[in-house]
Amino acid sequence: MRVVRFYETGAASVLKLEDIESQKPGPGEVSLRVHSLGLNRAEVLFRQGLYLEKPVLPARIGYEASGTVEGVGEGVTGLSPGDYVSTIPAFSQSKYGVYGEQAVVPARFVSTMPGSLPPNEAASVWMQYLTAYGALIDIGGLSKGQHVVITAASSSVGYAAIQIARDAGAISIATTRSAAKKDKLLEAGADHVIVTDSENLIARVKDIAGGKGAEIVFDAIAGSILDELAKAAAFEGKIFVYGALSLERSPFPLRTALSKGISISGYTMFQITKDEERLARGKKYVLDRLESGAFKPVVDRVFTLDQIVDAHEYMESNQQCGKIVVSCD
Repeated sequence: MRVVRFYETGAASVLKLEDIESQKPGPGEVSLRVHSLGLNRAEVLFRQGLYLEKPVLPARIGYEASGTVEGVGEGVTGLSPGDYVSTIPAFSQSKYGVYGEQAVVPARFVSTMPGSLPPNEAASVWMQYLTAYGALIDIGGLSKGQHVVITAASSSVGYAAIQIARDAGAISIATTRSAAKKDKLLEAGADHVIVTDSENLIARVKDIAGGKGAEIVFDAIAGSILDELAKAAAFEGKIFVYGALSLERSPFPLRTALSKGISISGYTMFQITKDEERLARGKKYVLDRLESGAFKPVVDRVFTLDQIVDAHEYMESNQQCGKIVVSCD
């Protein structure tokens, strides 16, 4: 089987496609014949040595895959060879990375998928929907009529947040630096789009929200924009920071936070996946809406496994609107 590994951290070119012997699942594990991979910013950071988990070299890489179960290890129940599944990104990439034609992963983080969902879309589900669900619904309690600011909204997580806001009856305010992405975000269901390179973020949010600001802010950027987001938030608003795309220091907006009673929280999807009950609720929430058609993953571009370096370079170019997928079939 061909798999992707890297022997040093750095640019996308460190990713190597190699032949290895097929692997057998151990206790509590399943082996998958991989159909498609969903790429995530976390994997770029992991490859660069900048992610929460540090790679153990030589390292496998990759969180999300759709595929067919080939084998089950001792003690695994609820999954059988032939099942159509996708992986939930809550395991070690170094140990269980899914980039390749085969993957062995913990059975706990494998979910059966509706047969109506094509492999490219099935590989584009859990990181985006569970990440947005955890902040907006599980913790944030987003409800009908509330305003939610979604930064870096052209990412796959941003698209998921737009769909979640629409499903909850909330008003989504998507932000992007690129005017070229505005129409695509509106087509995807965003109620409002702010192009931050040419519009005043604070003024526009307050205008949209009737002067009071947004009850929830879902931020992937951090850095200097955090001060603007705090000023755009409503009284006792909630700001969830789930990424640091700016790579800048993020000064805490103390005066604004004190004057409006704002809560600013660091957040990752692992807050959901580490808790069995919360994960079960999140899975049901997402699967129910996939089956009803309320949620539909947006796939931006599909690469082949031989193009894995190109796929990573494309992600780093920030051109995408939705999920970048690699087909392994």
